[in-house]
Amino acid sequence: MTTLVTGGSKCGKSSLAERILDSFGGRKIYIATMQPFGEDAFEAIERHRKMRAGKGFETVERYTGIGGTELPEDCGVLLECMGNLCANEMFSGDGTGFSVSGIVDGIRTLAEKSGELVIVTNQVGSDGIAYPEGTGDYIQALGEINAGIAAFADNVIECVYGIPVVLKGELPC
Repeated sequence: MTTLVTGGSKCGKSSLAERILDSFGGRKIYIATMQPFGEDAFEAIERHRKMRAGKGFETVERYTGIGGTELPEDCGVLLECMGNLCANEMFSGDGTGFSVSGIVDGIRTLAEKSGELVIVTNQVGSDGIAYPEGTGDYIQALGEINAGIAAFADNVIECVYGIPVVLKGELPC
């Protein structure tokens, strides 16, 4: 089962994603995609580690090439977050290896390897603001990635003020 959890900043996406995997009986893997650059990143990483403490997650850090992640068979996976993964792929190195379809295919591969996959992403592109070219390209790419994942996901849930709103499928918790 694949579940995509989306929403705005600080809306409860991470808590919901963890709750979805609470009842998962096998090994639980947390794939962390945030590269620790700067104090804000370290604070966010520490906040998320505290949230997961005692919940049975094994952490794997993977910043790019998500489809190549080695996973135990039939594990539960929480990938956090698609926004960081997209930025890492677009802006690390020379960016020539980046493609929307490459990331979507990588997520599809994770879904095939895992017993249950929960992906946290960000709602982008709905504010109507004109951004500089690089930021606009990022928003466009993340929107396309989100749409690509939503197309094959069993469940798509938007978190609004901590309230899960089912857009596709059902709330699996």
